[in-house]
Amino acid sequence: MAFNIELWDIGLWSAISSIMLLIVSETISPYYGKNNIILRGKRIRYIGIGLGILFLAIAIIRIRAMI
Repeated sequence: MAFNIELWDIGLWSAISSIMLLIVSETISPYYGKNNIILRGKRIRYIGIGLGILFLAIAIIRIRAMI
């Protein structure tokens, strides 16, 4: 059984993932509170921003296709 994945589905996935990663990067921030999580907040934030940019690029492609 093959799944039918379109470009818009990848865009929605990237938007949701971006929001989740940006929330996680802020909650593990050293300014938020003292926690013992061994994650790199900057790296998570950069990946979240990158996924957000990917979503915006896909949205622009979809808008241009409609025009």
